[in-house]
Amino acid sequence: MGFEITTVYKEHAPALRFIGKRYANNDRDTGGGYGHRWTEWFQNHWFAELERLGPSKVVESGYLGLMTFRSDGDKASCPFSGEFTYWIGLFFPSGTGVPDGFGHLDLPESDIGMTWIHGDDRTGEIYGGDPHKAAYGKLLEQGWGRVRENAAGDHTVVFFERYNNQRFTTRDEQNKVTLDYGFYIE
Repeated sequence: MGFEITTVYKEHAPALRFIGKRYANNDRDTGGGYGHRWTEWFQNHWFAELERLGPSKVVESGYLGLMTFRSDGDKASCPFSGEFTYWIGLFFPSGTGVPDGFGHLDLPESDIGMTWIHGDDRTGEIYGGDPHKAAYGKLLEQGWGRVRENAAGDHTVVFFERYNNQRFTTRDEQNKVTLDYGFYIE
């Protein structure tokens, strides 16, 4: 059995600063993902370094794989096309200082459409294009499918994987986990 979307809801976030490291398409591993970059984060204790800054407590915590698409501004085109970036890091209160070696994105106050993707992380079924499309489809079903086109600058949409400690690290009776997937929406 594949992944399934088990939960869909909307949350509201204040203006936030995302602090982390930015990766491009040429930073992908041979399988097309960023798993080796996550390994690098844990080996170098970069999450521990950032956690000492005091991540935001007004949004649910978790390590983040934050993605952006910067489009050419053509509203008729798919909002998930154009220049892609993948960031790894955490949400912080707006204005938090950025340590050397890290970058940041300042994100506006916004509604966020959240979905929970339940499946087997070891097979990769909860990552990539298919769960992304399914999660976005669930937002469309709720009437929340209008992504915020300027969430990280002109014509830049933002969405993210949130690795919640409890849901993602605790396997259920089927040996599966839950990955949170969020979209900045209007």
